[in-house]
Amino acid sequence: MSDRLRAADEQLRLEQCSREPIRTPGRIQSHGMLFVVDNSTHEIVVASENARRYLGTRLDHPQIVEALDAGTVVDPVRVTFDDEQFDAIIHPGDTTSIVELEQTIVGVEYARTSVVSAIQRLAFINDPEELRNTAAELIRSITGFDRVMVYHFHDDGHGEVVAESRADDMAPYLGLHFPASDIPSQARHLYTTKLSRAIVSTEDPGLDLLADSIEPMSIDLGATELRMVSPYHLAYMRNMGQASTVSFSKVKDGVLIGMITCAHRTPRRLPILLRRALEVLATQLAFQLDSMEKIRVLRHEVEVRERRAALLSPLFASDDVMSALLRGSATVLDLVPADGVAVRHGDKTYTLGTVPPATAIRAVMDAVGDNHLASHVLGRVRPDLAELIPDYPGLIVVPLGSGDCITFFRRAITHVVDWLGDPGPQNRADALSPRLSFEAWRESVADSGDPWGSAVQEAIDLGEALKGAMARRAEARLAELALHDALTGLRNRRFLAENLERALVERQQADSVSLLFLDLDGFKSVNDSYGHDAGDAVIVEVARRIVANSRTADAVARLGGDEFVIVCEHTTPQEAHLIAERIVRAVGKPIDAKGVTVTVTASCGIVTADDASSGARLLEAADAAMYRAKAEGRNRVAT
Repeated sequence: MSDRLRAADEQLRLEQCSREPIRTPGRIQSHGMLFVVDNSTHEIVVASENARRYLGTRLDHPQIVEALDAGTVVDPVRVTFDDEQFDAIIHPGDTTSIVELEQTIVGVEYARTSVVSAIQRLAFINDPEELRNTAAELIRSITGFDRVMVYHFHDDGHGEVVAESRADDMAPYLGLHFPASDIPSQARHLYTTKLSRAIVSTEDPGLDLLADSIEPMSIDLGATELRMVSPYHLAYMRNMGQASTVSFSKVKDGVLIGMITCAHRTPRRLPILLRRALEVLATQLAFQLDSMEKIRVLRHEVEVRERRAALLSPLFASDDVMSALLRGSATVLDLVPADGVAVRHGDKTYTLGTVPPATAIRAVMDAVGDNHLASHVLGRVRPDLAELIPDYPGLIVVPLGSGDCITFFRRAITHVVDWLGDPGPQNRADALSPRLSFEAWRESVADSGDPWGSAVQEAIDLGEALKGAMARRAEARLAELALHDALTGLRNRRFLAENLERALVERQQADSVSLLFLDLDGFKSVNDSYGHDAGDAVIVEVARRIVANSRTADAVARLGGDEFVIVCEHTTPQEAHLIAERIVRAVGKPIDAKGVTVTVTASCGIVTADDASSGARLLEAADAAMYRAKAEGRNRVAT
């Protein structure tokens, strides 16, 4: 049977199981008695078949009546009833209350004291696997049952035996899976509030509830201990070789996440006080496992954040976004494990790893658009996309805005699941029947990828962080551009003012700060004769020559038009003069400007700062020195 057909069969069985009246069977197990008592008159209005003589009489047991009148849950009350010792469990209601009587088991109930020692021992275990295994061993020792299994329920509802302790002659069930319909939805909901469930004997025919004026099948027995078991579940137990069981719920945030089940090959009953103690142990186990999982998740999140920060940090220093994401020592595939990744940025798509053909990738990205998509069984959720990339059932698409996106791919793999018996219809008498055989059965499924798990959220978080990093990078670039001249790429007047003031503040007593103010001679004639394109080409080449003939540490700025300023820190006036002369000579060489050869010269003024200098005064003095150079004949340096 294909995986898809098996899923449909399982869904049908779940729907049919959900209609079974497990809360209102109208019967109880026969190892106890049950009454429904009118709260105002204390009349017994419903009685189990083995207590029919009390039906219609007034309940006058002082301890039970006192508990009923208190209107609170008392669990249990030790009473003598018909000259026998019973544990009475009271379930108060608005108009009627339920009273259960379980015959006291002498001796076994004191095993609950060993539960305290077990809880203390489990509290110091920090490894989940060790915790589950130890819990199974301790519970089996306490209860004396043949087998104890710790179940975990997966997100799709199916379960897995994650720990067990068993008699040596019993077949192992550890690691085996079972379908969600083994515990249908209404049973799971019931087990979130009813934390234990005892089935004393699979051969017990049960006892009917009797009443004169109430329909017994209308009485909700969900909270009771004696509620009769579904015949399908009894058959399930018998087929597994179980004569009795007691199960304890593991609940997290109101959801049944697992169970601990004790199974025995002969009828066996635990007293209510021991069951209550084991409920506490199971609750602690759930809390500890939840805490361990939260710690694991937190540690993983910290690691992911660190890897994401390391991955994205180069974006601020590189114009090549794709190299930062896909070509470095760490890539996006180190952050989101996948077989391959494709990133669409602008009109280009970049890939890394094993990916589908480029045309298929683009088609998938176009089909998904600005929506998120994540699946490891693409054929089930988007068969149209599965046709485009048939070998890649694992897909995550994260939009980045403006048509950009990042897409992760996982190839199909063969999943092997070991089931606790073939869950298919060929191993059942009918749809609701339990499996006839529980022999381990292996299923191989090959139309899916490895489940993404937390990688889905990590991919989404990466997308958000990437969008944020790109936005901050764009902002930084804009801020950087605000300090640069658009034509030459040199620093502009705004940067010059800020940098010059800084240089003057940081200037040490023995250092000098010199300012070189350079202006081209007769540049207007270049624009008039050859046009502004040629004039721009001249400006760009002059800027290049100024930078090439300055020192690496010197700050070169274009003030506008044909005016340039060079800030020379940590230099003597003599050194500044040499730099200026070198620049003037370089500028005076012929320039190829848009196909024409142009020769321009430059006049340069030099000023050296003193302690009283300000940036504005220094710039004015350098400008004046430049005009002196022009007055002295141009193409020269003046101070």
